[in-house]
Amino acid sequence: MVKGATVSAKKPFSRSLGKALGEKLVHELGTPPNACWLFCEPGDGMAEMLSGIVQAVGTTKLAGCTTDGEISTSGFSTGSAVLAGLASDTIAFEVASTSSIGADSESAGRRLAQQLPRTARHVQLFSDGLTGNGCAILRGMQSVFGPQVPISGGAAGDARAMKQTWQFVGSRILTDAASAISLSGDIHVGTGVRSGWFPAGVPKKVTRSAGNVVYELDGESALAVYRRYLGPLADKLPAVGIQFPFGLVNEAGSLGENPVLRAPMTLNESQGSVSFAGEIPQGSTISLTTGGSAASLLDASTDAARRAMDSLGAVSPSITFFYSCMARKILLGPRTREETERIANVVGRSVPIIGFYTYGEYCPSVSGTDCRLHNETATVTVVGSR
Repeated sequence: MVKGATVSAKKPFSRSLGKALGEKLVHELGTPPNACWLFCEPGDGMAEMLSGIVQAVGTTKLAGCTTDGEISTSGFSTGSAVLAGLASDTIAFEVASTSSIGADSESAGRRLAQQLPRTARHVQLFSDGLTGNGCAILRGMQSVFGPQVPISGGAAGDARAMKQTWQFVGSRILTDAASAISLSGDIHVGTGVRSGWFPAGVPKKVTRSAGNVVYELDGESALAVYRRYLGPLADKLPAVGIQFPFGLVNEAGSLGENPVLRAPMTLNESQGSVSFAGEIPQGSTISLTTGGSAASLLDASTDAARRAMDSLGAVSPSITFFYSCMARKILLGPRTREETERIANVVGRSVPIIGFYTYGEYCPSVSGTDCRLHNETATVTVVGSR
């Protein structure tokens, strides 16, 4: 048996609100959950709310983080807390965390994975979206688990303040950290990733980069190339970059069926460099991308859900995890709530959904392959059991 449910509540946060959320979740499930997920906008009273939740649900097997917008079965919300739980007699759950991910992200990822059982069939990861290197965290985790364990999740947000994010594990609140929850046992997982962007410029070779910082494209200042691409919009960088991210292209100069996008975060005038929300390897080829209309974004969300269901196969989903980029929320504007509706229409209105708008998304580009850090994408993970 596997049963999932989600509940939500608006600010202000408090211990009594957390207790009420936890009690409502237990009521919805008809039994105490074996594991929980919590996503909320940053705010006063988070620690007290978390304490109240843990007391009410009766388990410390909880993971989550702060967000740039919350997603639940009730739909899209802001200024809220959303809580999900799974009750199962066939799935075992464990939680783990690691701090100081900014100092050495790959080692942090390795430490995190080593705390989780090797029997894990699926892991969900929530890392600080303003510190550390998500690509390196994944490398560390995959050095322990290998590619056969699908990892999904997101980088924590702070309602676009870009100052500090928080991660949850058990009854603790951390920062500059990563939390994770593993699922072992009778579990089947399907994943799907789509963006809705397409190439809009001549591909360029990355001739000098380090991690997420690109210095040169075809031997020229990366910032100069970016500005030339954007023309009259260049003075709106980096904010306008969410509409014009770069995509890694293949040898044929195409984004391929499963593109990896990189959104700009900061500019360095003296170095002529651009920092992105994910690594861009030196020697790779990238292309400016565009699209991002509401229609293309929503169609991509639908396609991501279909891919997730296709990879789940004949198994009925028990819960849907939806992690979408904050850039999509900005571009969708008043149509943001339609994204969650699109997912529910594909997966099924009776299947609970939980997630958030992220500063980066973790998911395999294709089910059965290595997990990647994505930007500007809709990622869907469905979990079920026979």
